[in-house]
Amino acid sequence: MLERKYGDRSKWKRVVEREYTQSFLDTEDFRGTITLLNVKKVSEPLTVSYQGRNVCIVDDGYSWLQHFPYEERYSLTTMFDSKGEIVQWYIDICFQNGIENGVPWLDDLFLDIIILPDGEVILQDVDELEEALINGIIDQSLYDLAWAEANRLTVLINRNEFNLFRFSKRHKESLCKGG
Repeated sequence: MLERKYGDRSKWKRVVEREYTQSFLDTEDFRGTITLLNVKKVSEPLTVSYQGRNVCIVDDGYSWLQHFPYEERYSLTTMFDSKGEIVQWYIDICFQNGIENGVPWLDDLFLDIIILPDGEVILQDVDELEEALINGIIDQSLYDLAWAEANRLTVLINRNEFNLFRFSKRHKESLCKGG
């Protein structure tokens, strides 16, 4: 069974005070739902380490903008610090995106791609994908699908052709203004 992750992150206990908004976009550049979680207060900051490099991804005043593109097999989260600067982009490889009770979700396929502002690209959670296959959580077709999507997106990123990055700040501003 794949883990379903919701855009409102309502079960995230670390975030003790929040504002949340979402909107559906149907433009030439993007078709799908975008969500914005403005983190007012956290119980404690969250810092992750990538190859010895520490990156704070959530703290008081941070914002997470998430794109749920229609008919795609990924979701993009852009993490902003309290000054509005991008901390990282985080791509969840997923089986599908959808909406339930008005809230967008993704069915997570374990593999993730992290892109830091300096352009460094990190493939994350390969071990989780391998374990999911070994333990029968996913079958070979889902395993292959996850790798195919991760490889496809990595090529686009390396060619500077993953255009959704360009819309992160604009989409965040549109949600901050109420649509």
